Amino acid sequence: MKQKVILSANKKILFLPHAIKQMSRPDRMIESNDVREAVLFGDIIEEYPEDQRGESCLVLHVRQDRAIHVVCSPKNEYLAIITAYVPKPTQWSSDYKVRS
Repeated sequence: MKQKVILSANKKILFLPHAIKQMSRPDRMIESNDVREAVLFGDIIEEYPEDQRGESCLVLHVRQDRAIHVVCSPKNEYLAIITAYVPKPTQWSSDYKVRS
């Protein structure tokens, strides 16, 4: 799955409206470069092969003590960014890899 994500991201990254809305919330302010770095260098922590939007996954990337999660779906021509958010410590393990 990681290889599919990287191949798609290297072609084009498409931010879906929900992702843009979530990324631009004042308590998050996630930049497009943060998302690009996450999908290229982060770890896939969940896979959703049967997602109604097509195969997708949840990526975790931690940089400078800030974790972000990105849900993305690799397509032939692009990588669709479904959402991106800062995981809440109350909903995730201390390493942000396992749901509480």
